[in-house]
Amino acid sequence: MKKHNFNAGPSILPQVAIENTAKAVLDLNGIGMSILEISHRSKDFQAVIDEAVALFKELLNIPEGYQVLFLGGGASLQFCMVPFNLMNKKTAYLETGVWAKKAAKEAKFFGDVDIVASSADKNFSYIPKGYTIPADADYFHITTNNTIYGTEIRTDINSPVPLIADMSSDILSRPVDVSKYALIYGGAQKNLGPAGVTFVIVREDILGKNERPIPTMLDYRTHIKEGSMFNTPPCLPIFTVKETLKWIKSIGGVREMEKINIEKAGLLYDAIDRSKIFVGTAEKDSRSLMNICFVMKEEYKDKEDAFMEFAKGRGMIGIKGHRSVGGFRASTYNALPMESVHALIECMEEFEKLNA
Repeated sequence: MKKHNFNAGPSILPQVAIENTAKAVLDLNGIGMSILEISHRSKDFQAVIDEAVALFKELLNIPEGYQVLFLGGGASLQFCMVPFNLMNKKTAYLETGVWAKKAAKEAKFFGDVDIVASSADKNFSYIPKGYTIPADADYFHITTNNTIYGTEIRTDINSPVPLIADMSSDILSRPVDVSKYALIYGGAQKNLGPAGVTFVIVREDILGKNERPIPTMLDYRTHIKEGSMFNTPPCLPIFTVKETLKWIKSIGGVREMEKINIEKAGLLYDAIDRSKIFVGTAEKDSRSLMNICFVMKEEYKDKEDAFMEFAKGRGMIGIKGHRSVGGFRASTYNALPMESVHALIECMEEFEKLNA
């Protein structure tokens, strides 16, 4: 039976990226050694990371003055590194979900945090609007896609202060005007590669502006100076990221990727909206293209477990909603084929015929 991978992360990757990584594990480019065992200081690995950086810059049209880094520690370490490097006295955060809250929590160790708006009042089912970004903040932090609740900021905000974005789960799913951001970061394992590597896109001129001593490993300037190789980087995940970037380029880049993602999400949201038994949880003008969250209507709540078993029997993997919200979540990341979306819709419609 074919499996349809809707996991929220680690998640589906392009098949060609998986196959090429598997080959590199056995023998990297015919050098007679595995990517797992070569020196990160070798010309063979330097070529890998150089290509990954170049592809990132090309696909996102990253302007001059920005650096692309590949680090460890996940996005969660960036929750700390961002304020450590950029905060003097006060920052501003938009609270749109669990990960946004965790980012703000870390910033509070370094100074005052202004939560400019929050959607906690409706269980993070929408993206707040009409808020004011304080002009005296050192930066403004947003989480562009909220995997647990299925909401997404799909436009580039005009901010009067440096704009910082956690794009862990929607990076390269749409074009981004990088020039509007001072720093973009994210874990790779949702839309870009396997767990173990974190990307950071940082504008160099925002660094070195505070007087706080910064531990060497937590200073972005350390990693810029050393080309992401101050210590041994996560070599294998970086290789897979490079292969995923090559795949995105091969299908037409991020503009083509966005068209595909809009179509995939649109098909699934349309199926939910016309359903007699399913209902979406995110407000329509805040819906994510990456994580489609839905539940059973109240009168069918007792059938949620039955649907999970029904879907599992038809090859649907990873559609159980996050434990904090329940229901269902279909993650339609870049690498998810249209075939899987059609298969899930057919599964939902078949279950509805049997139970509505």
